[in-house]
Amino acid sequence: MSLGSISLPKRYNYIACFLTLDCNLACDYCLNTFGAGNRFKNKAISKEQWLEALNRLVVSEELPVTLQGGEPSGYPGFIWLINNIKKDLKIDILTNLCFEIEKFIDAVDARRLKREAPYPSIRVSYHPRHMDLDLLVKKVLRMQKAGFSIGIFGILHPQFENEILSARKKCRDLGIDFRTKEFLGEYAGKIYGTYLYSGAVGSQKRVRCLCRTAELIIGPDASVFKCHHDLYNNFLPVGNLLDPHFVIKDVFRECDQLGDCNPCDLKIKTNRFQIGGYTSVEIKNMQVNKKK
Repeated sequence: MSLGSISLPKRYNYIACFLTLDCNLACDYCLNTFGAGNRFKNKAISKEQWLEALNRLVVSEELPVTLQGGEPSGYPGFIWLINNIKKDLKIDILTNLCFEIEKFIDAVDARRLKREAPYPSIRVSYHPRHMDLDLLVKKVLRMQKAGFSIGIFGILHPQFENEILSARKKCRDLGIDFRTKEFLGEYAGKIYGTYLYSGAVGSQKRVRCLCRTAELIIGPDASVFKCHHDLYNNFLPVGNLLDPHFVIKDVFRECDQLGDCNPCDLKIKTNRFQIGGYTSVEIKNMQVNKKK
């Protein structure tokens, strides 16, 4: 059966395409492992299946699909997908830039990863404990010269905040867009982050609720999840982009895991237009779970 098109709700703000959750780094604060014992274990799908799944999406011109992970360049069909995804679907990339950039520059037209937006299309995560800043700067400057829209983002983790701020100054002095992000998660027994719902992250108490997302979250096998928590814990998906009958339902769904939410879902942040006050999910009808 041929796969038909899938339209996204107009209020959707983000399309997260997790090509893989494998990563060449091992940051102990990675949100992919927040509250989860293991990484996503579903089998990866072929590049042709990814293409078929993503090309179903019908979205507005300013809403890109963001290829991410893990480290998305670790997926074998990474460059092939960039070059074959339908042209009316814009592409952003979240990466640590571990790949061979000369091969990437030769294979990918920089215009394919450029659009009108208040932030770079290629967003590079800088992790001081695992990366050489000088090498990263050299690679970013090379990609800038080749015409790519690229910038660096550093997490203000309390353990190396000064290093991030120093790196930001160095990069900005060199003409590199370097932005900082609030640290989310637990460190030294304390939960960090600015969240819309109190007690929703890192709590021992579980609360039942109704939850509605404003993001399309796609796992490595093209499964669709209602939140990042469900993706990283491999909870039951709400569907799969390779299912010809799948449609996106913009509805509130039942959940009994409030309190163990992933920080990504509840952080107060800016939307894709850089307007503040946005959160990925909306929650209502909260009720404390009764003990069995």
